[in-house]
Amino acid sequence: MEFVILILSAIAVLEVSYLIVKQYAPNVRGVKNTKPIFVDTSALMDGRIVTAATTGFIPAKLVVPRSVVAELQLVADNADPDKRSRARRGLDAINELQEIAHTEVEILQDSDVGRGGVDARLVELAKKYNGAICTLDFNLNKVAQVEGVFVLNINELASNLRMAYLPGEKLSLELIQKGNDAHQAVGYLNDGTMVVVEQAASDIGKTIEVEFIRSLQTAAGRMMFAKKVTTKGSNKKSFRKKKSTNRHTTPEEDLISLVSKQQ
Repeated sequence: MEFVILILSAIAVLEVSYLIVKQYAPNVRGVKNTKPIFVDTSALMDGRIVTAATTGFIPAKLVVPRSVVAELQLVADNADPDKRSRARRGLDAINELQEIAHTEVEILQDSDVGRGGVDARLVELAKKYNGAICTLDFNLNKVAQVEGVFVLNINELASNLRMAYLPGEKLSLELIQKGNDAHQAVGYLNDGTMVVVEQAASDIGKTIEVEFIRSLQTAAGRMMFAKKVTTKGSNKKSFRKKKSTNRHTTPEEDLISLVSKQQ
């Protein structure tokens, strides 16, 4: 009797195991069958998509339409050396993506782009194959969203992955230019984030220790505000504070003014 019970228990366990495998195995296999990602010229010329694919953050199949390759070839023959170099970088990116073992890359033989151009063709293909578009192009991003197509933007990914510094944290920062106010100096983090340091204009060209005060996120980007870290005994001398005739500006005005100066 006990032997029969053991047999029945074993059969029950096998049936349950079979049902579990049957239910979840398609999901495991389906990792490679996710929505295809159609890559445009801007993402290829940028090159960071290769890094994202190498590290495994793009599990879906990447599709590069032949029209995109043709556009890169056309720009690669441009007289402008900068555009020519970026286009060749885009063509190299396709080869590098194809060499990644765990990334599937397809060169899609699409038809003529027509009057809408390559951007319109990408939106059309994404809707046809229920896929997404990887682009850095602002206008294509907006058009795709209007058409209901999901967009992967490498710039947005990089911005969201930037290290967040909390008020009170300190680091060494090189100050390279003056700020919007006469007493301010500006430096940049490794990820390109602008840091405005108060009362540090005299330290431009130096690397000093700063303490973060606050951060500000605006449509123009993110900026951090910091103050100099004073060492013991550095404030022995007292100076009479001069009246400032400069109007105090808002952080948003500081950011817009600095960006406009750099353009």
